[in-house]
Amino acid sequence: MKTRLSRRTLLRGMLGGAAVTIGLPPLEIFFNANGNAYASGGALPRRFGLYMWGNGILPPRWIPSATGADYTLSEQLAPLEPVKSKMTVVTGFEVRTPNTIPHFSGAAGILTGRPVLDRGDDRGSFPAPSIDQVIAAELGGDTRFRSLEFGALGSSGLSYNGPDNQNPPETSPAALFERVFGAGFRMPGETVEVDPRLALRRSVLDAVGDDITRVRARLGTTDQARLDQHLTGVRELELRIARLEEDPPDLAACARPAEPLADYPDIEGRPQIHAKNRALAEIAAMALACDQTRVFSNFLTDPVSNHLFEGATDGHHRLTHDEPGDQPQVNAITIQLMSDLSAFLQQLDAVQEGDGTLLDNCIVLGTSDVSLGRLHAFDEFPLVIAGSGCGTLKTGFHHRSVGDNASRVPLTIMRALGMTVGSWGADAGEATDSVGDLEA
Repeated sequence: MKTRLSRRTLLRGMLGGAAVTIGLPPLEIFFNANGNAYASGGALPRRFGLYMWGNGILPPRWIPSATGADYTLSEQLAPLEPVKSKMTVVTGFEVRTPNTIPHFSGAAGILTGRPVLDRGDDRGSFPAPSIDQVIAAELGGDTRFRSLEFGALGSSGLSYNGPDNQNPPETSPAALFERVFGAGFRMPGETVEVDPRLALRRSVLDAVGDDITRVRARLGTTDQARLDQHLTGVRELELRIARLEEDPPDLAACARPAEPLADYPDIEGRPQIHAKNRALAEIAAMALACDQTRVFSNFLTDPVSNHLFEGATDGHHRLTHDEPGDQPQVNAITIQLMSDLSAFLQQLDAVQEGDGTLLDNCIVLGTSDVSLGRLHAFDEFPLVIAGSGCGTLKTGFHHRSVGDNASRVPLTIMRALGMTVGSWGADAGEATDSVGDLEA
């Protein structure tokens, strides 16, 4: 058994003749036995985007009637017509991980390929990094932000670095704009005076290296993982600081987006989800075009979101369970959600890059936490893939494979992005082969 550490333990070292310290994250070793108290610039880069909405779809109105390239978008997918040629609809796949926590199990299943960790509440935790963070670890090291997480209403988000370690999404377009295009951003050729104190912060981890080794030796496996996640975050901060001192890549498509409104107040009790999504889309598109990041997650709405959509008489989640018949209001809400996805993709497609567009050089996975919300179903899981990842994926068709393992789709995406990945997921959710029909 590892000996206890004080929660006030610091990692110490010397840098430039001055003492430096780094605090530690909350570790199990700090807690009592119950865990509830303290014991005392070349080719255009490929990008990945995750786009999620809550409460699923209505499969009969979602699934196109024909397959292949000669198909017509379904009623719920119809808003995606402007980008139909640059996307693929994938149907028939099922999430095979256990459905133990309504809405949250499906999100964990599609984004990690593993069963959710039940923490005794209605949410639990992802058991492993979500797909966006797995990809960010591969693609995000050369950019100022390893990944960006945001969403018009997705306040909790589903981006995980590991168990109990989330990346909270930004819901304010103004705050996201300031973070990406504020004081730390400069266009190619601009001269910006960099604070000289940043150079001292950039190498702080190296300065406390010996202390990291000493403390790590006293930790159990779980705490070692948490410490590593914490130090990774510190290292990423140092990398962002280093990026501020470098000339940004001279990308032809890069431009400062228009500054969004400072606030988007509710209108008749309804949040301005569509306007906020459009503003976030403009910021995200330029963040990609200026190579500030190569990975993003847009959580439009959360699982179990009870947002009162335009024209609806009740909240979305409640309607998925209580609206009778063929649920016309739920259908109308899903169409609104797909209109928001379409607006986001069209914003990416409006940015010219080389012989194509920003969307052509992205792979965007659109999905939800369930399929049929009324039953919290995992079959016929909604999957839309937009963009070809610089030509590595086919687009413009409907692929259907009834009962297939949904984990094969994230595996296909990662391989298309150039990652060497032997498998994705574990146990019932494990996939070892990609979907060949999707590959170019």
